[in-house]
Amino acid sequence: MTTIAIMQPTYLPWIGYFGMIDQADRFVFLDSVQFARRSWQQRNRIKTANGVQMLTVPVLKKGAREQTIAEVQIDAGARFAEKHRRAIEHALGKAPHFKDYAEGLFAVLEGGHEKLADLNIALIRWLCEAFGIAADFARSSEIAAEGAKADLLAALCTALGGEVYLSAPGSADYIEESDAFETAGVTVAYHHYDHPAYAQLHGAFEPYMSAIDLLFNLGPESLDCIRSGYQESQPAAS
Repeated sequence: MTTIAIMQPTYLPWIGYFGMIDQADRFVFLDSVQFARRSWQQRNRIKTANGVQMLTVPVLKKGAREQTIAEVQIDAGARFAEKHRRAIEHALGKAPHFKDYAEGLFAVLEGGHEKLADLNIALIRWLCEAFGIAADFARSSEIAAEGAKADLLAALCTALGGEVYLSAPGSADYIEESDAFETAGVTVAYHHYDHPAYAQLHGAFEPYMSAIDLLFNLGPESLDCIRSGYQESQPAAS
């Protein structure tokens, strides 16, 4: 059974995102839908000695309301990569495995990407390699599939020969209001994930940080930690 997972390309995602990638045969970056400002598409969190800090990628505002995620341009004049590098070094520079991975991360971060989706996808692919997750990726903007919400997701699964769609639980409402997957002959299962705790810098454990927090703290043990949060995927209500 070929399992497909589909998610928007977010900036330095949390570890549950990588759990979905790890459990799918193919993972689709949903970059053909409308961009949402101030969303996880352009920002994420790191843990610092002074609490949680948000890292935001600045984007050009002109036309952003009508743009798809794939079309959004990074505001290169804001020099965000340098600022994010300094923030990450300050927050995580003393983590046990920082030196093992930091330069690889910064090479991608400072790679001169012009579009937000291209940067996010490059970072996610690099993190998958660092974690040891073997993944087969695709972009929805490069697949002939139409529709909105459940119709689009089902069409993407069909286009890729998917038999099972692994969904985030938060999408259950609109998926179960539609017969798109049933019509397509695709089974829906939900990715339920319990965030595991692990040794962090800066005091008590703080969940839902960017996955770089896990990588720099646990290094080669990161994938085992990610997988420890899996629950058995639950089928959609019939």
